[in-house]
Amino acid sequence: MSLENSGSRLGDDSFSEKLVCTDSSVRILVFDDLDKELEKRGHRFTRYADDFVISVKSERAGVRVMSSITRFLGRKLKLKVNQKKSSTKKATGLKFLGFGFRGKDFKWTPDAFEKFKRTLKRLTRRSAFQPMDERIRKLNEYIRGWINYYGIGKGYNEYVRLDHWLRRRIRMCMWKQWRYARVKVRELLKLGTKLTPAIRVAMSSKSYWRLSKTLATHTGMTNKWIHNTLGLVSIREQWIRLHYPA
Repeated sequence: MSLENSGSRLGDDSFSEKLVCTDSSVRILVFDDLDKELEKRGHRFTRYADDFVISVKSERAGVRVMSSITRFLGRKLKLKVNQKKSSTKKATGLKFLGFGFRGKDFKWTPDAFEKFKRTLKRLTRRSAFQPMDERIRKLNEYIRGWINYYGIGKGYNEYVRLDHWLRRRIRMCMWKQWRYARVKVRELLKLGTKLTPAIRVAMSSKSYWRLSKTLATHTGMTNKWIHNTLGLVSIREQWIRLHYPA
Protein backbone atom coordinates (compact mmCIF):
# COMPACT_ATOMS: atom_id res chain seq x y z
CA MET A 1 0.00 0.00 0.00
CA SER A 2 1.30 3.45 -0.82
CA LEU A 3 0.80 6.75 0.98
CA GLU A 4 1.44 10.25 -0.41
CA ASN A 5 0.55 13.76 0.85
CA SER A 6 0.66 17.12 -0.95
CA GLY A 7 -0.46 20.62 -0.04
CA SER A 8 -3.34 22.15 -1.97
CA ARG A 9 -0.94 24.70 -3.42
CA LEU A 10 2.66 23.84 -4.14
CA GLY A 11 5.05 26.66 -4.99
CA ASP A 12 8.38 26.45 -6.78
CA ASP A 13 10.22 26.59 -3.46
CA SER A 14 8.02 24.01 -1.74
CA PHE A 15 9.27 20.56 -0.91
CA SER A 16 7.17 17.44 -0.74
CA GLU A 17 7.63 14.29 1.26
CA LYS A 18 6.41 11.05 -0.28
CA LEU A 19 6.01 7.94 1.85
CA VAL A 20 4.99 4.44 0.82
CA CYS A 21 3.57 1.95 3.32
CA THR A 22 3.78 -1.81 2.68
CA ASP A 23 1.39 -3.18 5.33
CA SER A 24 -1.64 -4.73 3.58
CA SER A 25 -3.71 -5.04 6.77
CA VAL A 26 -4.24 -1.30 7.26
CA ARG A 27 -7.81 -0.19 7.85
CA ILE A 28 -9.59 3.11 7.34
CA LEU A 29 -9.29 3.75 11.08
CA VAL A 30 -5.50 3.76 10.74
CA PHE A 31 -5.61 6.39 8.02
CA ASP A 32 -8.02 8.44 10.10
CA ASP A 33 -5.48 8.38 12.94
CA LEU A 34 -2.78 9.46 10.49
CA ASP A 35 -4.91 12.35 9.20
CA LYS A 36 -5.58 13.55 12.73
CA GLU A 37 -1.89 13.39 13.60
CA LEU A 38 -0.90 15.39 10.52
CA GLU A 39 -3.62 17.96 11.21
CA LYS A 40 -2.52 18.25 14.85
CA ARG A 41 1.03 18.98 13.69
CA GLY A 42 -0.24 21.65 11.29
CA HIS A 43 1.05 19.98 8.13
CA ARG A 44 -0.41 20.71 4.70
CA PHE A 45 -1.09 17.38 3.10
CA THR A 46 -3.19 15.50 0.59
CA ARG A 47 -4.09 11.84 0.94
CA TYR A 48 -5.99 9.52 -1.37
CA ALA A 49 -6.53 6.04 0.03
CA ASP A 50 -3.02 4.94 1.02
CA ASP A 51 -1.14 7.60 -1.00
CA PHE A 52 -0.15 10.88 0.62
CA VAL A 53 2.16 13.84 0.16
CA ILE A 54 3.14 16.39 2.80
CA SER A 55 4.09 19.93 1.75
CA VAL A 56 6.82 21.75 3.69
CA LYS A 57 8.85 24.92 3.09
CA SER A 58 12.39 23.56 2.76
CA GLU A 59 14.34 20.39 2.07
CA ARG A 60 15.66 20.41 5.63
CA ALA A 61 12.10 20.51 6.97
CA GLY A 62 11.15 17.72 4.58
CA VAL A 63 13.88 15.43 5.90
CA ARG A 64 12.86 16.19 9.49
CA VAL A 65 9.14 15.62 8.88
CA MET A 66 9.76 12.46 6.89
CA SER A 67 11.81 11.00 9.72
CA SER A 68 9.21 11.99 12.30
CA ILE A 69 6.22 10.62 10.36
CA THR A 70 8.11 7.40 9.59
CA ARG A 71 8.64 6.88 13.33
CA PHE A 72 4.95 7.64 14.00
CA LEU A 73 3.81 5.14 11.37
CA GLY A 74 6.11 2.46 12.74
CA ARG A 75 5.63 2.92 16.46
CA LYS A 76 2.03 4.08 16.75
CA LEU A 77 0.34 2.48 13.72
CA LYS A 78 2.69 -0.51 13.25
CA LEU A 79 3.22 0.29 9.56
CA LYS A 80 6.45 -0.24 7.65
CA VAL A 81 7.52 2.53 5.27
CA ASN A 82 9.13 1.53 1.97
CA GLN A 83 12.24 3.72 1.93
CA LYS A 84 12.95 3.01 -1.76
CA LYS A 85 9.65 4.64 -2.82
CA SER A 86 9.64 7.37 -0.18
CA SER A 87 11.53 10.59 -0.83
CA THR A 88 11.90 14.31 -0.19
CA LYS A 89 11.92 16.49 -3.31
CA LYS A 90 10.83 19.85 -4.71
CA ALA A 91 7.18 20.16 -5.65
CA THR A 92 8.12 20.93 -9.25
CA GLY A 93 8.52 17.57 -10.90
CA LEU A 94 6.42 15.73 -8.34
CA LYS A 95 4.11 13.01 -9.70
CA PHE A 96 1.03 12.13 -7.67
CA LEU A 97 -1.98 10.00 -8.67
CA GLY A 98 -1.30 10.45 -12.39
CA PHE A 99 -0.66 14.21 -12.18
CA GLY A 100 2.59 16.08 -12.62
CA PHE A 101 3.26 19.36 -10.82
CA ARG A 102 5.17 22.44 -11.98
CA GLY A 103 5.00 25.20 -9.40
CA LYS A 104 1.30 25.90 -8.80
CA ASP A 105 0.30 24.37 -12.14
CA PHE A 106 -0.46 20.70 -12.71
CA LYS A 107 -1.76 18.37 -15.37
CA TRP A 108 -1.65 14.70 -16.28
CA THR A 109 1.69 12.94 -16.56
CA PRO A 110 2.98 12.00 -20.03
CA ASP A 111 2.44 8.33 -19.20
CA ALA A 112 -1.21 8.95 -18.29
CA PHE A 113 -1.79 10.91 -21.49
CA GLU A 114 -0.12 8.26 -23.67
CA LYS A 115 -2.32 5.60 -22.08
CA PHE A 116 -5.36 7.78 -22.86
CA LYS A 117 -4.33 8.07 -26.49
CA ARG A 118 -3.55 4.35 -26.79
CA THR A 119 -7.02 3.48 -25.51
CA LEU A 120 -8.65 5.89 -27.97
CA LYS A 121 -6.62 4.29 -30.75
CA ARG A 122 -7.70 0.82 -29.66
CA LEU A 123 -11.36 1.88 -29.61
CA THR A 124 -11.03 3.23 -33.16
CA ARG A 125 -9.22 0.32 -34.79
CA ARG A 126 -10.53 -0.06 -38.32
CA SER A 127 -10.00 -3.82 -38.16
CA ALA A 128 -12.43 -4.18 -35.26
CA PHE A 129 -15.74 -4.07 -37.10
CA GLN A 130 -18.67 -2.94 -34.99
CA PRO A 131 -21.64 -0.61 -35.48
CA MET A 132 -20.55 3.01 -35.40
CA ASP A 133 -23.06 3.91 -32.70
CA GLU A 134 -21.56 1.24 -30.43
CA ARG A 135 -18.06 2.54 -31.12
CA ILE A 136 -19.14 6.11 -30.37
CA ARG A 137 -20.85 5.03 -27.14
CA LYS A 138 -17.67 3.38 -25.86
CA LEU A 139 -15.57 6.39 -26.85
CA ASN A 140 -17.92 8.83 -25.13
CA GLU A 141 -17.97 6.82 -21.91
CA TYR A 142 -14.19 6.63 -21.80
CA ILE A 143 -13.61 10.28 -22.73
CA ARG A 144 -16.07 11.59 -20.14
CA GLY A 145 -14.56 9.42 -17.44
CA TRP A 146 -11.02 10.49 -18.28
CA ILE A 147 -11.87 14.19 -18.41
CA ASN A 148 -13.83 14.02 -15.15
CA TYR A 149 -10.61 12.87 -13.46
CA TYR A 150 -7.73 14.45 -15.38
CA GLY A 151 -9.60 17.45 -16.76
CA ILE A 152 -9.07 19.50 -13.60
CA GLY A 153 -5.50 20.13 -14.74
CA LYS A 154 -4.18 22.10 -17.69
CA GLY A 155 -3.79 20.71 -21.20
CA TYR A 156 -6.15 22.67 -23.48
CA ASN A 157 -3.83 22.70 -26.51
CA GLU A 158 -3.23 18.96 -26.31
CA TYR A 159 -6.98 18.34 -26.20
CA VAL A 160 -7.50 20.45 -29.34
CA ARG A 161 -4.89 18.38 -31.22
CA LEU A 162 -6.34 15.15 -29.87
CA ASP A 163 -9.80 16.13 -31.10
CA HIS A 164 -8.42 16.59 -34.65
CA TRP A 165 -6.66 13.23 -34.48
CA LEU A 166 -9.72 11.40 -33.12
CA ARG A 167 -12.05 12.83 -35.79
CA ARG A 168 -9.64 11.67 -38.46
CA ARG A 169 -9.70 8.17 -37.01
CA ILE A 170 -13.52 8.21 -37.08
CA ARG A 171 -13.40 9.19 -40.77
CA MET A 172 -10.98 6.32 -41.36
CA CYS A 173 -13.36 3.86 -39.66
CA MET A 174 -16.32 5.10 -41.69
CA TRP A 175 -14.31 4.82 -44.90
CA LYS A 176 -13.45 1.21 -44.09
CA GLN A 177 -17.05 0.48 -43.08
CA TRP A 178 -18.43 1.76 -46.40
CA ARG A 179 -16.07 -0.69 -48.10
CA TYR A 180 -17.16 -0.53 -51.77
CA ALA A 181 -16.45 2.38 -54.09
CA ARG A 182 -20.09 2.80 -55.10
CA VAL A 183 -21.13 2.92 -51.44
CA LYS A 184 -18.46 5.49 -50.66
CA VAL A 185 -19.59 7.71 -53.54
CA ARG A 186 -23.24 7.37 -52.56
CA GLU A 187 -22.60 8.21 -48.88
CA LEU A 188 -20.35 11.16 -49.68
CA LEU A 189 -22.93 12.59 -52.06
CA LYS A 190 -25.56 12.30 -49.32
CA LEU A 191 -23.27 14.28 -47.02
CA GLY A 192 -22.73 17.07 -49.55
CA THR A 193 -19.48 16.15 -51.31
CA LYS A 194 -19.42 16.95 -55.04
CA LEU A 195 -19.50 14.06 -57.50
CA THR A 196 -16.03 14.43 -59.09
CA PRO A 197 -13.95 14.52 -55.86
CA ALA A 198 -16.18 11.78 -54.39
CA ILE A 199 -15.46 9.44 -57.32
CA ARG A 200 -11.77 10.31 -57.34
CA VAL A 201 -11.24 9.48 -53.66
CA ALA A 202 -13.51 6.40 -53.78
CA MET A 203 -11.43 4.92 -56.62
CA SER A 204 -8.09 5.69 -54.92
CA SER A 205 -5.88 2.81 -53.79
CA LYS A 206 -4.24 4.86 -51.03
CA SER A 207 -4.52 3.77 -47.40
CA TYR A 208 -7.61 4.37 -45.29
CA TRP A 209 -5.63 6.66 -43.01
CA ARG A 210 -4.30 8.68 -45.95
CA LEU A 211 -7.76 9.08 -47.49
CA SER A 212 -9.27 10.15 -44.18
CA LYS A 213 -7.57 13.51 -44.71
CA THR A 214 -8.81 14.53 -48.15
CA LEU A 215 -11.09 17.32 -49.37
CA ALA A 216 -13.83 14.82 -50.25
CA THR A 217 -13.93 13.10 -46.87
CA HIS A 218 -13.73 16.40 -44.98
CA THR A 219 -16.48 18.14 -46.96
CA GLY A 220 -18.70 15.11 -46.41
CA MET A 221 -17.77 13.91 -42.93
CA THR A 222 -17.50 17.37 -41.41
CA ASN A 223 -16.65 18.08 -37.78
CA LYS A 224 -20.28 19.08 -37.20
CA TRP A 225 -21.53 15.82 -38.68
CA ILE A 226 -19.18 13.75 -36.52
CA HIS A 227 -20.18 15.51 -33.30
CA ASN A 228 -23.87 16.26 -33.93
CA THR A 229 -24.99 13.34 -36.10
CA LEU A 230 -22.71 10.53 -34.97
CA GLY A 231 -22.72 11.94 -31.43
CA LEU A 232 -19.00 11.91 -30.62
CA VAL A 233 -18.22 14.17 -27.66
CA SER A 234 -15.49 16.76 -28.10
CA ILE A 235 -12.59 16.35 -25.67
CA ARG A 236 -11.92 20.08 -25.91
CA GLU A 237 -15.52 21.01 -25.12
CA GLN A 238 -15.63 18.60 -22.20
CA TRP A 239 -12.56 20.33 -20.74
CA ILE A 240 -14.06 23.80 -21.30
CA ARG A 241 -17.34 22.83 -19.58
CA LEU A 242 -15.36 21.58 -16.59
CA HIS A 243 -13.31 24.78 -16.25
CA TYR A 244 -15.89 27.34 -17.40
CA PRO A 245 -19.35 26.01 -16.51
CA ALA A 246 -22.24 28.02 -17.94
